[in-house]
Amino acid sequence: MIRWLSVLGVWVVGGLTLLLVFLVSPWWLFLTVPIALVAAVGTYDLFQRKHSILRNYPVLAHFRFLLEDIRPEIQQYFIERNTDGVPYDRDTRTTIYERAKNVKDVDPFGTERDVTKVGYEYVQHSIAAQPAPEEAPRVRIGGPDCRQPYDMAMFNVSAMSFGALSANAILALNGGAARGGFAHDTGEGGLSPYHLQPGGDLIWEIGTGYFGCRTDDGHFDADEFARKAAHPNIKCVSIKLSQGAKPGLGGVMPGAKVTPEIAQMRGVPVGRTVVSPPSHNHFHSPRGLCEFIGELRELSGGKPIGFKLCVGSRSELLGICKAIRETGIAPDFIIVDGAEGGTGAAPIEFEDNVGMPLTQGLMTVHNALVGTGLRDQIRIGASGKITNGIDIVKRVCQGADFTLAARAMMMAVGCIQAQQCHTNKCPVGVATQDPRRARALDVPDKTDRVYHLQRHVVDNAKQFVASMGLHSFDDLHPSMLMRTVGPNRSMSYAEIYEWLTPGQLLTDPPASWREDWDCSRADTFVLGSAHVPDPSHRPPTHNGSTDRHLAV
Repeated sequence: MIRWLSVLGVWVVGGLTLLLVFLVSPWWLFLTVPIALVAAVGTYDLFQRKHSILRNYPVLAHFRFLLEDIRPEIQQYFIERNTDGVPYDRDTRTTIYERAKNVKDVDPFGTERDVTKVGYEYVQHSIAAQPAPEEAPRVRIGGPDCRQPYDMAMFNVSAMSFGALSANAILALNGGAARGGFAHDTGEGGLSPYHLQPGGDLIWEIGTGYFGCRTDDGHFDADEFARKAAHPNIKCVSIKLSQGAKPGLGGVMPGAKVTPEIAQMRGVPVGRTVVSPPSHNHFHSPRGLCEFIGELRELSGGKPIGFKLCVGSRSELLGICKAIRETGIAPDFIIVDGAEGGTGAAPIEFEDNVGMPLTQGLMTVHNALVGTGLRDQIRIGASGKITNGIDIVKRVCQGADFTLAARAMMMAVGCIQAQQCHTNKCPVGVATQDPRRARALDVPDKTDRVYHLQRHVVDNAKQFVASMGLHSFDDLHPSMLMRTVGPNRSMSYAEIYEWLTPGQLLTDPPASWREDWDCSRADTFVLGSAHVPDPSHRPPTHNGSTDRHLAV
């Protein structure tokens, strides 16, 4: 009753002010209009049925929705401390911005990190520290079957498609790569003129939708791939098996976003919804993957071919290793994506609960290749939350040869971590196809920032290596990366984790790997011993029944 009377009272006040407009002065109209609007909103709130809180608290409840809308901004700008923001804290973001702007990024008065906290990591410096080398290190990508090897930088641009990012963002990223001599992964959205125009080195990513090299019915088009792969800017080709942002999921681009430009680039009809399947239709087994790698290598003229994945099942990875040994066809590189996520949007349940984090995934891939005697011919890239020099050093200690980053590079071109990438309303013109928003991104300025960020991050990584008394990234070892595991106790990665010796899985698999090794197969993807198909056995449900429907 009170809410009805309050709204009625507002109408009465509005009526009285309107009367004053006619009897006293037209200036009363400035008060009448707002009162009438409030009364109209309150009346609507009372009769609408969508929000209970509006029916109980007309007008006032709108302030709750307003506060919810601005809550992320309040949290980021006024509440969070320098070291506790997620997914990137303020210190990390500030460092990225300062290095991208080529300004000095030093802080006085010591670290703000809790160096006694469990999980804190550090590297061991040396009394006999060395001067940092002037030349930027490179990693040769290309196995024995590769005819056009590529020298990869230590820090590169990870996969982000045109469509997810604006044209100006792609131009700036590739322009920075061209100036700095590092690689730019196209993402699975295919090649665009904006990837090719600046002249930077490209890793062409082929996803499950085969965008840019697909037939009308969504299958792989070998002729179209061969034609585009011959472009001199394309240095490597990466087959996307899964990605950390949404492992095990495909993707959907609504028809409204399939503009003529995007349709031409991806090889799909204009205005029609495009679905990326969760898995490839060109192969269905580890052996099929190896054969596809061999096919792409021939079609591309011998360029490096690899694949990217977020590690899920260790037995599936081992099945790929078995297929490599059986077929004799090996990828030139493997890019490991972490389940921490990235620029792609996904249901929060998948972001929080699916896939292996980068640290575990990286060490798993490294150990699998070492244990099967393949590590010497396959390079490993680490993709995920690489923002500074120590991140590169840590990942190399954990098994990587080179690194890639997406979100750090987005911040270099202006991203403010507004987390509006999936709404087409990016406030800085990075992750949007809205031309009015994208025009805010100045390509020449942001090109310089991408170049500066990459250069400073690699320079800092070189300094870390030199401060550890080492001459090369090749000298890094798991024993040099320390982790606090308890009060007053730290252990190295060599002590905490198990590390296989070359060929160990082929001769004497350790107990911790034996089950996955025994059940892995080259002719099919197997999740584990519990997932090997056996038609004679129907696993019971939680209540013991063998009929899932009866168990409900």
